[in-house]
Amino acid sequence: MRLRNVKNKEEILNASSFLVRNPKDYFGKWSSYFGNSNPIYIEIGMGKGKFIRENAKRYPNINFIGIEKYDSVVARCLPNIDPELKNLAIIRMDALEIDQVFSSEVSRVYLNFSDPWPKKRHHLRRLSSKVFLEKYATIFLDNTDVDICMRTDNLDLFCYSLMSFSEAGYVLRDLTFDLHKNLSDDLVTTEYEDRFSSKGMPIYAVRACRVSKTVNK
Repeated sequence: MRLRNVKNKEEILNASSFLVRNPKDYFGKWSSYFGNSNPIYIEIGMGKGKFIRENAKRYPNINFIGIEKYDSVVARCLPNIDPELKNLAIIRMDALEIDQVFSSEVSRVYLNFSDPWPKKRHHLRRLSSKVFLEKYATIFLDNTDVDICMRTDNLDLFCYSLMSFSEAGYVLRDLTFDLHKNLSDDLVTTEYEDRFSSKGMPIYAVRACRVSKTVNK
């Protein structure tokens, strides 16, 4: 997909207090960035940011971080953020570097409408491949329940992801092949999701959980 350029993107990026310009400086200490010990949820590939912005508004006791690779996309997100939000940060980076930015501190990863990389030789680039699952294992909190929440309109990617999650030891919960069927309007959606669901296309979703093995004594 060809990205449209934003003419004043550098000005937008430089002016925003939500864009973290030195994310690796907070490796293992993102609680200090937010000034609290609230749970940290990240969205990898946030697009224009509707999902992460709305969740930050709705859940003020959770710290949200949106990750996006492309400058032009980030520049479309930043002006729409409520300036009063204290629990949202945006990082411009390649997801492959995620284990250089976080360490044993994330409680949830959102993968919303990720690039399906349909060619077989590119499957390891998928955000649900074993390459990325190994990285997530290093950024998740230790000895606690954590999860990966995924939504997609691509059935091949969804089935591939279910296998990847299962092979990595995740428990699959809230699995559905039609997320919007008989669902309330209270669901926080993405821009892509609104477009697809308005056309009657099914949205596939799952919550892959890593259950803590810690036994309560």
